[in-house]
Amino acid sequence: MNGRRRAARACRPLRVLHASAGLLVGVSLLTVLRSGLAERSVALAFGLLVAVGEVTRGSGPGPREAAPLGAAAALSYALLGEHAGHATRHGTAQVVSVVAAASLLGSVPHLARGQGPVLDHLVRRVLAVGFAAVCFQPLYNHGVFDRWSGPAYALLLLALLVLTTLCEAVVAAALAHSRTGWPFPPLLRDELRSVPGIGSAVCATGAVMALAVAVVGLWALPVFSVPLLLTQLSLRRYAAVRATYRQTIASLARATEIAGYTPAGHARRVAWLSQAVGRDLGLTEPELTVLEYAALMHDIGQLSLVDPVPAGATAGLPPAEQRRIALLGGAVVRRTGVSAQVATVVERQADPYPEQPTAARIVRVVNAYEEKARDAGPGGPLTALEELRLGAGGEYAPDVVEALARVLSRDCLTLPAGG
Repeated sequence: MNGRRRAARACRPLRVLHASAGLLVGVSLLTVLRSGLAERSVALAFGLLVAVGEVTRGSGPGPREAAPLGAAAALSYALLGEHAGHATRHGTAQVVSVVAAASLLGSVPHLARGQGPVLDHLVRRVLAVGFAAVCFQPLYNHGVFDRWSGPAYALLLLALLVLTTLCEAVVAAALAHSRTGWPFPPLLRDELRSVPGIGSAVCATGAVMALAVAVVGLWALPVFSVPLLLTQLSLRRYAAVRATYRQTIASLARATEIAGYTPAGHARRVAWLSQAVGRDLGLTEPELTVLEYAALMHDIGQLSLVDPVPAGATAGLPPAEQRRIALLGGAVVRRTGVSAQVATVVERQADPYPEQPTAARIVRVVNAYEEKARDAGPGGPLTALEELRLGAGGEYAPDVVEALARVLSRDCLTLPAGG
């Protein structure tokens, strides 16, 4: 019952954001249909650029902004006040309508391939562009910015873009919190950490596009689109390299299963649950990556044993034997060329918990839980969790055990199936 209440509370921001975006798009479309589309060539050019950016955006795990070209084009249109020296007549409603239609059109290939989450991406884009357009278009059309020129006007556009980026970060964190139930502050922190990277490129390009189109017209769009398009392709390659790297580590981790040292799916289950606990404790994305790799490879030291541990259950071994296996595992990880941080976590997973880094504490607790709950029947998860709580403060870090309890409560004390 408590889990359902928490899930319902977490879904409220999701419904509010989706409803807000839908209402904004609906009102904007009705306004444009009633008044007509102003400056069709400009709207078509920016809409095409947004659609191209969405078509070429990344669809797998990677940087926060997977479609920098589409984002820059959308924000540039929202902050466009002149076209080739002539004042524009489009307003907030047309900006939202064009960006929403182009983003939806560009998302069709991703929808056809079953790649997502497309809806959340569209909500982020619409709300961010709507915020920028509301802040700029009415004031510009009423002459508030007439006295702003040169560097002052450029700084004004950059300031509005920075505010819009911060607004989008809050929306993205709220969507992720509603979807996953993970704590909001760490999610927002991760979103804000990405702003100085690709976010700064999007802001700068959006401002430059708006300024250039105001002077030379639509010919400026392809000129300033090429660098971001190349950046976008580089991001896709980076995401592909990360995926391959993770697959390599997962394959190495399965060596203990293939050799019969650990049960099938054990490493994957420990990695999945460790990440969930890490999220609950507020670890950053880089820390979660190290945690995932260490959890996948936490048992690799067993390959050096002459006599396998029964069922690969190391949690019940004497502390000295646990530390020996952990050190052997760390040595193996260092030889594979994986990050030294991952090797350190593997080496120190059997140390007394006050001396361990947070990732090592998490791996130790989650591994013990998975081993204790594995073959204990229907009551295994609750029994295993109770045993960990009894050992908290001695063998296991109390804060990690309680974080594990919260995660298991949200997920109804289940783990993903082995495989």
